[in-house]
Amino acid sequence: MKNFKRMIALALSMTLLTVGCGTSGNSKEDTSNSKTGKTQKEELTKEDTAQAKLDAISPSAYNNADGLELKKGSYISVIGKSSQGEFWDEVKKGVDKAADDINKNLGYKGKDKVKVTYNAPADMDDVDQQVNLLDEELAREPVALAISIVDQKSCKVQFDMASDNEIPIVAYDSGNDYQGLMATVSTDNSQAAKEAADKLAEAMSRKGKVLILSHDSRSMAAKQRVAGFKSVIEKKYPKMSVAGVYYMDDIEKLQKRVASKINSGVYAREDDGKARVRTGDDEVKPESITDEDVMDYYLKKHPNIRGCFATNADAVKSIINSMERTKSENIMVAGFDADEEEIEMLKKGKIDGLIVQNPYGMGYASVIAAARAALSMGNEAQVDTGYTWVTKNDLNDDNIKKTLYNE
Repeated sequence: MKNFKRMIALALSMTLLTVGCGTSGNSKEDTSNSKTGKTQKEELTKEDTAQAKLDAISPSAYNNADGLELKKGSYISVIGKSSQGEFWDEVKKGVDKAADDINKNLGYKGKDKVKVTYNAPADMDDVDQQVNLLDEELAREPVALAISIVDQKSCKVQFDMASDNEIPIVAYDSGNDYQGLMATVSTDNSQAAKEAADKLAEAMSRKGKVLILSHDSRSMAAKQRVAGFKSVIEKKYPKMSVAGVYYMDDIEKLQKRVASKINSGVYAREDDGKARVRTGDDEVKPESITDEDVMDYYLKKHPNIRGCFATNADAVKSIINSMERTKSENIMVAGFDADEEEIEMLKKGKIDGLIVQNPYGMGYASVIAAARAALSMGNEAQVDTGYTWVTKNDLNDDNIKKTLYNE
């Protein structure tokens, strides 16, 4: 019964998304705003786009700030995986919008405002830096904290400390199995990856080998995507197989492997000339092997692959760039995210399809979940922020446009 109710809620959410996207303000008079220099039509479209991303959140209690009676001057901390990148820019926009809505509803101004901050490591997925940030933020005694967890095994000590000090923790984007989490706000990563597998299989005529390139081996989100994709290929498509799974954060191990292959004479990069045994001063050192060298090695190791699944924007761009360097052809690519460079690759036919997440909705809903936790209002264990499968042919669809970043 509970699953049935969640399905109904999700269906209603998607209906709202369609309705929100359909009312783009095109019927309004196209007048110019003297302060912004933008036309009313442009402003309404941007507003409707943001609302469409909120309407995709399920349950709908997390797409608005109604009833959140936080005390004046309350502080909510939000921690991400990175301080830069289009995905995280969208998260921060959602965080800021939630803060604005809370303060507007409560009529708080100036020093009375509920303060919500976004902090993240300068370097993407830096576990140590994120843990240090978590320590610093907990010391500021927020009423609640939301975090996108870089390493599934990290943060337990800090979460225990937060529990002891009655600071509720919400996970978003990527969580972990810590029992004290008040909620997890994210894409349904497993289901999204399964859909990507079905779409890629259809594009490949349901036959051929697929390479999986994962952005990391530590986060719950990455693990769910890899597992979801593999399960569909292995169970539904007998003429398909996964040639290998490679993790971009396991760089030292991969560098040693590629260097060993070069030194033993079984592999040569383009600049190495013919493959031959290398010893002594001529030996290639692992630290000299670049990320590009690693990716090129694996593409050449699997010359018969016909598809690739990449679990985030960095992984997508890594495989596409390697395909161009190695002149690998007839490889179909499905991936996650939709930054500007990925969309350009999609337009040019280099990518066959993308799972577009809703980072704006994640940022917004994580603040709402944190506020609810601070007020002991209760939370859903899982808050689904939705996703959309996008191909080159979809990019002119107004409904699809409103799911993209920076729209």
